[in-house]
Amino acid sequence: MRRPMIAVSIALLIPALASAGMAEHVNRKKIDGIDLIAYPTAIKDVVTIMGALPAGDALAAADRSNVAVAMLTAMMLDRGTTKEDKFAIAKKLEGVGASLRFNVQDQSLQIEARCLKQDLPLVIELIAEQLRMPAFSRGEFEKARQQFIGERKNALDNVQARSAEAFKRAVFPAGHPNHEPAIDEYLTAAQTLTLDEVKTFYHKYYGPDHMTLVLVGDVNMARIHDTVASAFRGWKGGGDYLRDAKPANLTEPQDHNIAVEMPGKTSTILAIGQSTGLRYKDPDTLALMVSTAVLGSGFTGRLMHTVRDKDGLTYHIEAEMSDNTFTDGSWQIMGSFAPELLDRGTVSAQRVLEHWWADGITDEELAARKTNLIGTYQVSLADTSGMAQTLLSTVLRGRDVTWLDQYPKAVDAVTLLQVNTAIKQHLRPEKMIVVKTGTLPKA
Repeated sequence: MRRPMIAVSIALLIPALASAGMAEHVNRKKIDGIDLIAYPTAIKDVVTIMGALPAGDALAAADRSNVAVAMLTAMMLDRGTTKEDKFAIAKKLEGVGASLRFNVQDQSLQIEARCLKQDLPLVIELIAEQLRMPAFSRGEFEKARQQFIGERKNALDNVQARSAEAFKRAVFPAGHPNHEPAIDEYLTAAQTLTLDEVKTFYHKYYGPDHMTLVLVGDVNMARIHDTVASAFRGWKGGGDYLRDAKPANLTEPQDHNIAVEMPGKTSTILAIGQSTGLRYKDPDTLALMVSTAVLGSGFTGRLMHTVRDKDGLTYHIEAEMSDNTFTDGSWQIMGSFAPELLDRGTVSAQRVLEHWWADGITDEELAARKTNLIGTYQVSLADTSGMAQTLLSTVLRGRDVTWLDQYPKAVDAVTLLQVNTAIKQHLRPEKMIVVKTGTLPKA
């Protein structure tokens, strides 16, 4: 009889975030090469698992391999192993109400799982089995290829996907780990990719070296260590992330304006931004993140206040920093507009940006945004999934788990001078890329 997955209410919070020393409850140990991180909580019976290892698209690009190989390799993981087929694996997971999936990011293969405490050994064993012994069936490979092609064809007609593709290709040059292959490149590559190329990529990059596995919930440390050691014993190999890439340079003025025409769309997307030269753990990142939140985070951000509330030109516009986990990242404004409002929306957004850049933010804005950021962070740790994701992100960004406790203090310590200096030092509105995607107004 199937046991249902237990839903965790937000009311069942991870114990007393206000009490000092979350990091002191983290258990971290190397188990057969794997960086195993466990955080026990008062939430009973449920465990969330998140993990990562270096096997993303950027590693394929660095090798000048087929650009579709990282994703197709990951897609083969849950299509059967040398021990059992995909139906048997699915039946085991469904029988205990557990979930398990794999996903490829720019540099990493991401692992996400959720189960009841009593079923944790089974789920760990299935993670290990699928990572260590994929069957690489030719028939399943062809099915995965067609699924991949279908997804990319759908992306060609998706305004958000096309906008993100154009922005990343413009901001990060070819050869940078954050550079995005064109969707058409993925389609062509998938047609020519061979199963042997998938196997070659797998054997080069899959392994415990630089793999991180995070477990949060009702966990028993001794049993976790024994279970992981048993499941992964003898597994070898793996590579490292691309952390030493040369920072992207700002583009010349003639490269600024990019139009991605998609006739027949009811909305357009505006993206304005640039590379920052900053990794997440760099000293100026936090100050720039705070100031960016003042500009464009939520309904209290300046962009929403002006472009949406005062000018009535959009339902949503925001500003954010991203792609800075392993290398220097990007900074961008992104908003959605009706085609006939795009030009006015662009002018309005750029006016807000230029005022923010020239004059900086105020003491009142800084104080309010600090409170908001700290509160949002604490809420993000209020369930097992949020805590697991935060722990994983923290260590991948090159910080110790003590950052769990240091982050609110670091935010609170940011000064107005640091914030306004970071804006001027790392951003150049006159050199920013402007990408317009969708049904574009006639010139």
